[in-house]
Amino acid sequence: MASNSTYSALADLGVPFVPPPVSGLTDNELIEAQRSVAEVRRRTDATAAVIAAEIGRRSARALGYDGLAQRLGARTPELLVQRIAGTSSREARSLVRVGGLMDSPEPWLSGVAQAVTSGTLSVESADAMAVGLGVPSTDVPEAALAGAATKLLAEAPGLTLERVGARARELRSDLDLDFVRDRETAMREQSYARLTLRPDGMTLLTALLDPERAAFFVAAFDAATSPRRGGPRFVDPTSIARAERIIADERTTDQLALEALTELLRLGMSVDDGEVLGSHAPEVHILVTDRDLRQRRGVGYLEGSGELVSIETVERHACATGAIPIRFEGKQVVDVGRAKRFFNRRQRRALAARDGGCRFPGCGRPPSWTEAHHINEWSKGGLTDVRDGILLCRYHHLLLHNNGCQAVRRGDDYYFVPPSSIDATRTPVLSPSRSGAACRLAATG
Repeated sequence: MASNSTYSALADLGVPFVPPPVSGLTDNELIEAQRSVAEVRRRTDATAAVIAAEIGRRSARALGYDGLAQRLGARTPELLVQRIAGTSSREARSLVRVGGLMDSPEPWLSGVAQAVTSGTLSVESADAMAVGLGVPSTDVPEAALAGAATKLLAEAPGLTLERVGARARELRSDLDLDFVRDRETAMREQSYARLTLRPDGMTLLTALLDPERAAFFVAAFDAATSPRRGGPRFVDPTSIARAERIIADERTTDQLALEALTELLRLGMSVDDGEVLGSHAPEVHILVTDRDLRQRRGVGYLEGSGELVSIETVERHACATGAIPIRFEGKQVVDVGRAKRFFNRRQRRALAARDGGCRFPGCGRPPSWTEAHHINEWSKGGLTDVRDGILLCRYHHLLLHNNGCQAVRRGDDYYFVPPSSIDATRTPVLSPSRSGAACRLAATG
């Protein structure tokens, strides 16, 4: 049987960690164990929030590149917390916000801050309460909002995290007749769409939609999948045949919805007049060696993510869009000289194929987010050659120029030399390419 002391000792970093066995616990012991671990987690998260807030203070924007996060190569304190803790970006932002709340709580949220500090309220619930209740206004004084917070704290132990947020919004709307309109504005400002590459190679599309935008998505998804979900019955032969095809399709309803979204995006890209997507139509590049393509064996690589695709997918894209050969010599793409100050489009494409994105250690920005950096300054005789250029996102490009960091090439390998304020010895750090294609092309080309 696992005792409370078993779980309270989880934070002892001097002891090798092995999750305690639970299969022999009774039902009551299992539930009590879950409660104990939940309390340990609340205490740990509260501590993490305090630390995250301090990181935020030491990374204040006013400090510029001297801020803690910036000196360590992170654009924001939230990104530094995310990198260190291995959390999601949402969790990192929540830690920084709630840590600030605990350090200097607003008067109407003092009870919420105290509950987090004592370990009785989770960081996530506190964040949901603060966001849902909002701030005082002309019609909602601090005292009224504090009363709502007190009521919510009393109800919170029996509510899920999602319900805590919903209940906070309900309590605010009881105090403020204009809350719905203001909330609409706030939701529009919070809406976003984000692509995140997962460790397994899949890409997660995350979107937070306000009701107005969501209505377009819901209408499109309904139209694409309604026969699967008990949609309206059709009478004309064409509609009946389409419905039967959708019902018989082996893909899931969610997969059909994704296919519809992808096709709508592809069609929109083909007719965009430059107002939405800029002057250059987006392109999908797949890199492959001539050898693999001739033998119809091997793999290709999606530029940007570096993910493998089958040779059949390569052939399909080559058939639809054509193929542009990129010639490698060892690890390098062929150079094109010093004729111009700026890297041209062909050179940029070669740099993207070789580097796979921002070359700064730990950065995941794709090629489309980067700028070409001269390792040897052009004004001092440096060449505008692929060999002497690397891709850097704007943030890390500025970091190199403003913070004393330096990029160097040794043969066909690239290193970053940290400033003496980070490493007194200024030991070069190897920065391997993020492009799997470059490695394969160099080995088999």
